[in-house]
Amino acid sequence: MYVFFHGVLIVLCYIFRRGGQIHCRSFACHDNSANDLRHFWLAANISLSDLLFGVVFSSSTMALQTSLSSDRIYTELRTYVHNKGRHLNMKEMFESDPQRFEKFHLKLKCGKEEVLFDYSKNLINEELLEKLMSLARARKVEQVRQAMFSGQKINITEDRAVLHTALRNRSNTPILVDGKNVMGEVNRVLMQMRTFTDNVLTGKWLGCTGKQITDVVNIGIGGSDLGPLMVTEALKAYQQGPNVHFVSNIDGTHLAETLKRLNPETTLFIIASKTFTTQETITNAESAKEWFLSNVQNPEAVAKHFVALSTNANKVKEFGIDPGNMFEFWDWVGGRYSLWSAIGLSIALFLGMDGFEQLLAGAHFMDEHFLQAPLEKNMPVIMAMLGILYINFHGAETHALLPYDQYLHRFAAYFQQGDMESNGKSVSKHGRRVDYATGPVVWGEPGTNGQHAFYQLIHQGTRLIPCDFILPIQSLNPIRNGLHHEILTANFLAQTEALMRGKTENEVKMELKSAGMSDAAIGRLCPHKVFQGNRPSNSIVLTKLTPFTLGLLIAAYEHKIFVQGVIWEINSFDQWGVELGKQLAKVIQPQLKGTDTVTSHDSSTNGLINFIKTHKA
Repeated sequence: MYVFFHGVLIVLCYIFRRGGQIHCRSFACHDNSANDLRHFWLAANISLSDLLFGVVFSSSTMALQTSLSSDRIYTELRTYVHNKGRHLNMKEMFESDPQRFEKFHLKLKCGKEEVLFDYSKNLINEELLEKLMSLARARKVEQVRQAMFSGQKINITEDRAVLHTALRNRSNTPILVDGKNVMGEVNRVLMQMRTFTDNVLTGKWLGCTGKQITDVVNIGIGGSDLGPLMVTEALKAYQQGPNVHFVSNIDGTHLAETLKRLNPETTLFIIASKTFTTQETITNAESAKEWFLSNVQNPEAVAKHFVALSTNANKVKEFGIDPGNMFEFWDWVGGRYSLWSAIGLSIALFLGMDGFEQLLAGAHFMDEHFLQAPLEKNMPVIMAMLGILYINFHGAETHALLPYDQYLHRFAAYFQQGDMESNGKSVSKHGRRVDYATGPVVWGEPGTNGQHAFYQLIHQGTRLIPCDFILPIQSLNPIRNGLHHEILTANFLAQTEALMRGKTENEVKMELKSAGMSDAAIGRLCPHKVFQGNRPSNSIVLTKLTPFTLGLLIAAYEHKIFVQGVIWEINSFDQWGVELGKQLAKVIQPQLKGTDTVTSHDSSTNGLINFIKTHKA
């Protein structure tokens, strides 16, 4: 260990910082000390990128780390789970400890809003939770968290800060990127959004024929679509403005079916593309403009019916949009974290700007909790470390998000991108392939629909599937004097209890016997009706689904994903995995034209292309 740090100190003599960037002086190994250092690198199998990563953050995060799988605390945790953790039985732990719920839950309160996070139905005891938090500290979660919030460039593959938190920084605390406080620009765009939103909602902004805007079509893809779509669906009960529609798929059916229902004179299009060159988005935008002009037949009218969320003023102007109606965002805002930015303009138009700012306020509340609460009382950290427990020590491959609220029917789909695009990585920040599991498959549907679809597998299947159950206590539609919501709530509670306690063979036999079944029939049926139980779940209970509590909930999951990325030593903020398919599509598209047989790919791809060409209309 002393030799290791001696080597690090020598290397740091050659490393210096300039303008937030890392630079390394080139040097030749002419003397013995330099050669000793070179041999030290080789013997320790430490690359220069490892060393640079060690100083990519502030001095508080400069200490070099061993890889996760070699970390002493990680290996001790693995041994503990193997020897003890795998034998924990939740039903027995609840029976032996009446205070278990008190020990393993959090309540977060802000004004009228309150959130309960119950994690007592997990395969943990106090000792195991303590070990999980020790791992979080050993992997420097607190230091990297501070680096992210302070604007350091933790997205190392793209050399970018990660500051979606600045977009909802309601305290206006200065946040510096390359020495510049970004809050001035953030507030400028928020004010621009407020002015525009107020003008549309009050009728000051009218269509080209003097009619008020009744419908907004957001054209984007990925983060420019999924976030605003999920939020506007979740907050339908709070609609103050025009109807909103979302077009993302390059499949022309998506745009065509959307436009069928709309009047071009009262429709506003939002084109969401940072570069204004995204193929799917610009193709859909051009087709939308073609549809608009075929009805209105006045090119100058485009400026009253199209606005842009972009940074490319020239392309925006070329399209026919007034650059004054271009809303900016920045390269430190990742697509899947962008609903808090100008990408949320459709949300602001739908809710009104006050509603949008309540969404930001809820997220800011969770940001402050994440920053300030000790790890043991920190909701996103606990969520993350429980996920680490199941993925890395119990072999779980998926995670189910199960909201018991129909308004949240797109919540799981949104976090499929949020989680899987962030942590679906197999290479560490050091450029090495990891030798442990990383991001899970995320899936889910609203309750009680899921109960009649896939809960069978969760209860009695061979796979361990950790679940998050989400419930607002107060329904926004309490029809039949709240009967529907009462049934929904009872099912929410019953499912978490059933997964935990299961049903034993003796319980099944007694139940069947009381129903008058013969011993022989009981013997045949009994194995099929046994529930193993001991299936883990979290319960997240909101007083009510509001813009504030939705913002809080989204931010909690964002930070959970971040913490897991830190533990796994991966960059949660790039997405190189989306690039290869796009590159190949550019090669294939021209090959779909004409009648020539294609032979330049593998036999499967050639066969598919040629079959498609044969049957094209």
